[in-house]
Amino acid sequence: MPVTSQSVLVANRSSYTPRDIPAVFRSTAGMGGGLRGTGAIPEPSYTAQTRPNALETRLPPQRQAQPYKIGVGDVVLLATPAGSSVEQLSGLLAAQNSRQGYTVQDDGSIAIPDVGRVAIAGLTLEEAEATLFQSLVSAQIEPTFSLEISQFNSKKVSIGGAVPKPGVVPITLTPLYLDEALAGVGGTTAANMDYTSVRLYRDGTIYQIPLEALYSNNSLQKIPLMSGDSIFVDDTYQLDQASAYFTQQIQLASYRQDARTAALSQLQTEVSLRRAMLEEARSNYRAQVEFDATDRDYVYLAGEVKKQGRFPLPLARKASLADAIYEGATGLATTTADPRHIYVLRGSEDPMEFDALTAWQLDTSNVATLTLATRFELRPNDIVFVAEQPIARWNRVINQITPSILSISANAVQ
Repeated sequence: MPVTSQSVLVANRSSYTPRDIPAVFRSTAGMGGGLRGTGAIPEPSYTAQTRPNALETRLPPQRQAQPYKIGVGDVVLLATPAGSSVEQLSGLLAAQNSRQGYTVQDDGSIAIPDVGRVAIAGLTLEEAEATLFQSLVSAQIEPTFSLEISQFNSKKVSIGGAVPKPGVVPITLTPLYLDEALAGVGGTTAANMDYTSVRLYRDGTIYQIPLEALYSNNSLQKIPLMSGDSIFVDDTYQLDQASAYFTQQIQLASYRQDARTAALSQLQTEVSLRRAMLEEARSNYRAQVEFDATDRDYVYLAGEVKKQGRFPLPLARKASLADAIYEGATGLATTTADPRHIYVLRGSEDPMEFDALTAWQLDTSNVATLTLATRFELRPNDIVFVAEQPIARWNRVINQITPSILSISANAVQ
C-alpha cells in the first residue's frame, strides 16, 4: 500500500499508548520538602506601647477649702477636768483620769452614758462642742469639757499608680492639697515626667495635670482635695519598658532568623539526600536499559541502512517513520539505499490472522512525500525495510565475480 495522506490516517488509526518515562525522571529533589517551623516563640515580656501625644491639662473647678465636718467613723475625744461630775458617769473609762474617746457610729451619733446619744455627724468641731454642751446641760451634768478629734476616718483620698506606697490619705482639720497628698505616699516613681500625668477622679469626671506642669506651677500644687477624690499617677508609656520592648523584638527577630537558617540548612541536607536517591534510581534504570533488563518497545530496521538492528521507540511520545530512517546512527545508507522503496511492514493485530501483514511503501523520489514520513506513526514490532538501488545490486554482483575472473585469468597465463 503506497504511503499517501489517506493511508497515513489508516496506519495511525491503530491504538497505541507509548510507555511512560519512569517516575524518578519526573521527580525533583525539592518535592515533598519545606521549611520547618520555628517552633513556639517565647511569650513577650513586654507589649508595644503607643507614644502618647502632648498631655492636656484639665483642672477641676475651683473650690474654697471648707472647715472639717465630723463624719461616721471619726473618733472624738472628750476631755474633762479631774474630779468633775462627768468623770463619775456610769461606765466612763477615762484616759489619764480625764479623757475618753467616742466613735461616731452609723447614725452619726456618739453614745455617752447617762447623757444618751448625741448626733454630731456633719457638724464642725465648734458646732459639735455646742451640741454636746446643750446635751450635758440637759442631763444636769457639769458642762466643763473640751472636744477634739483623735482619729480621722470618715474623709479620705485614695492615691495609686506610679507612687512608692499606694494607699489612702486622711483629710484632717487642715485642708489637704494635691502636693501634700503625693508627698504622703512618697512622691512618684515616674522615670520621665514628659509622659506622666496626675489624674484626679471626682464626681464621675476625670481631670488631668501633667506631672511636669504640676512641679513647675505652685498654683497647681495647691489644689484642695475633697473626700472621695481618687488620685492616679499615670506613666503608662515608660521609656525603660519601651526600650525593653524593642530590644525584645530584635531578639525575637534574631531568633526567627537563626531558626530559619537552621531550617534552610536542614532542607538543603534533605534535598541533597533526595537528589542522591533519585540519581541512584535513575542510574539503576539506565543500567537495566543497558543490560536489556526492562521492557521497551522497538522497531526493527533492515535493508540498506547504516546499521541493521532495533530502533527503541521513545518514552512518553510517539515516533514517526522519519525518526527511524533519518536517525544518525541507524538511518538510510545514502550510497546504496533506494529512496523509492522504503517499506513499513506491520503484522495484523487480529490473532486469527497471525500471518497477515500490511506493507506500506514510501517513495521519496518525490521530495514532497518526505512530509508524509514525519506523519506516519510507528508501532511496536514494525519492520522498516529499505531496498537497495539496482546499481548497488550490480556492483555487488561484479564484486562477487571479479575475484573468480581474476583467478581464472591468472591460471590461463601460467
